[in-house]
Amino acid sequence: MSESITVSERAARRIGDILHREQPGTMLRVSVEGGGCSGFQYKFDMERAQAADDLVIRRDGAVVLIDQVSLGYLAGSEIDFVDDLIGASFKINNPQATASCGCGTSFSL
Repeated sequence: MSESITVSERAARRIGDILHREQPGTMLRVSVEGGGCSGFQYKFDMERAQAADDLVIRRDGAVVLIDQVSLGYLAGSEIDFVDDLIGASFKINNPQATASCGCGTSFSL
């Protein structure tokens, strides 16, 4: 399943830049939790601890952790970074989402 979640080149570069400014060993945790205007929401946290069953994605200096529960909601997704007129942010392109809010941080299945 690790191949089914990808990190784009833009996102890897941005995550690497962010992690470079943090304490050594810091990783980005991407998770899914209940809430948001569409039922589920994406959460991004800096973390230094990795759980034994975390999926670890490494690309171009970026280290992304995904817990087993969130893995099911994110299968097939691409983590991207967009910088447009609205602002710069991480975006998850999730093929499982049947609807999402305007800001792209919450979704429903």
